[in-house]
Amino acid sequence: MRFLDHRESLPQSLRGAIIALGNFDGFHLGHQAVAKEAIDWARAEGRPSIIATFDPHPVRHFRPDAPPFRLTTLEQRQELYLAAGATAMLVFHFDGELAGTTAEDFVKVLLAEHLGVAGVVTGEDFTFGKGRGGNREVLETLGREVGIEARAVPAVLDKGAPVSSSRVRDALRDGDPQEAARLLTRPFAIRGVVEHGDKRGRTIGYPTANLSIEHYLRPKYGIYAVTGRILSTGEVLKGAANIGVRPQFEPPKELLEPYFFDFSGDLYGQEIEVAFHHFLRGEAKFDSLDELVAQMEKDCERAKALLK
Repeated sequence: MRFLDHRESLPQSLRGAIIALGNFDGFHLGHQAVAKEAIDWARAEGRPSIIATFDPHPVRHFRPDAPPFRLTTLEQRQELYLAAGATAMLVFHFDGELAGTTAEDFVKVLLAEHLGVAGVVTGEDFTFGKGRGGNREVLETLGREVGIEARAVPAVLDKGAPVSSSRVRDALRDGDPQEAARLLTRPFAIRGVVEHGDKRGRTIGYPTANLSIEHYLRPKYGIYAVTGRILSTGEVLKGAANIGVRPQFEPPKELLEPYFFDFSGDLYGQEIEVAFHHFLRGEAKFDSLDELVAQMEKDCERAKALLK
């Protein structure tokens, strides 16, 4: 799948594409509906389909000190968009120049002239351009002037409310990964390279793979039943993981630490993806290492039962 940069001209073969336009970070049910409309439209007309995303997220540009809130990396999004059937992913690099682009220039100069787009699909509440000066009506009006057809997809309703990234984030912060997975249509997953840690897990019989959480949203700290996927081999592992600051040990350090059952290989330097399936309990500090180990044994047994 092609990984396109909005600052560069598109290959001739991808001009005249139908583009799904939005942030599409979590690529939840609502995002999938917009993408499907664009892909189906493109196939009906024999055109390429492109799913766009913004990186960094506009919120990060305007509020650089905002707490981490990302649900996916660009690499994860690319895989999700490919699985949805898109021809390519287009990344709008959100910087001061793009933030200062008027709605008119965004449509007439960027979409029409530079990218050669034939059609655009957005959600009904999509806004764009300097000061959010553009919406679906503005997009339709400006598009007609330059030969771009625009369509808007209604919000996907669930339990009477629109499916949104905010709902997914709230579920994860509340320790409800199953609700998040229902809205995403897959478990929330953190991807990273396994780092060397202090190796305390080995000394107590539970060697863990340490991953930095980086820019991902922080789900509720605690213990989860998880699966891990080794990206280089595709091997899937079952396990239990702690995400948080490890109150048992000093100094506090924020990490994701999965322990995989029945695995004895070397994961250092490998990229893995850890998917969150069930919340088991919150982080806790125990009076002794023996109490911690006893609790970890219970956590692992429960995780095994839940992951069967």
